[in-house]
Amino acid sequence: MKEQITRISNKLTKTKVLAGSQELRMHIPVTRKMKPSVLKEMLQKYHMVYIKPCCGSLGQGVIRVDKFPVNRLKSNSGRDHDPRQKMSYRYQAGTQVHRFSDYDTAYRAIYRETKEKSYLVQKGIRLLTYDGRPFDIRVMVQRNLKREWEATGIAGRVAHPHKVVTNGSQGGTIYPVEVLLNAYTNLEKRAALIAAMKEIGVKSARQLSTAFPGLQEIGADIALDRHLKPWILEVNTAPDPCPFTKLQDHSMINRIVRYGKAYGRTYNLKCMKAKQGVV
Repeated sequence: MKEQITRISNKLTKTKVLAGSQELRMHIPVTRKMKPSVLKEMLQKYHMVYIKPCCGSLGQGVIRVDKFPVNRLKSNSGRDHDPRQKMSYRYQAGTQVHRFSDYDTAYRAIYRETKEKSYLVQKGIRLLTYDGRPFDIRVMVQRNLKREWEATGIAGRVAHPHKVVTNGSQGGTIYPVEVLLNAYTNLEKRAALIAAMKEIGVKSARQLSTAFPGLQEIGADIALDRHLKPWILEVNTAPDPCPFTKLQDHSMINRIVRYGKAYGRTYNLKCMKAKQGVV
């Protein structure tokens, strides 16, 4: 067996490898190394972005930044945007929301939060919501007992009511994916969407393993936008299996532990911060 790689920490490195696959590229939000001109340009284009530590984990240090008109005015063309409109900026880190009247002041405040580490800027995906709270999907992919890549678990993560991240370690709530998609899909569409997200997870593992052949497992965090298009927000190479301990269906966590044991991984299954969703 090849030596196991337990963690590839740099998110930009992983994104670059994933983008080498034409199939996956269409599911990757624009992601760039953060600097003042890049953040300004991406806010101008997308109006909402996420700033993430290049080597962070567990949702720590993630900041959402929004740019929006002070007053939404109609231009003569009937469009909402008028270049003469005054813009405001807002960012949220943890539960704290900060508002600014101009970009330079906003960036100086963001810089004070991020100056100790290398950060990236990612195009913001407006997530689907459950009970008014955004959610994303964690897909666990592992090498199975035949050494083939297999999607071994899928779970929904609903953000803490006052945070922008969905991680269980940040107080998120775990639900079966079917429950979260129920309001957006019928049974047939739901099954197809879940299968598609699992396939994206497997393809992500295969692609990453071309650069890192010792890889044994990944956790792919997938967002669905309002058109139900899947987006790969992040891929973790030492994924925490805690979300799967919060599901009533224990078959996923049992399979994850069994496969992990086969390649020498043991997991801490005492998951105190994530909440179990009431179905």
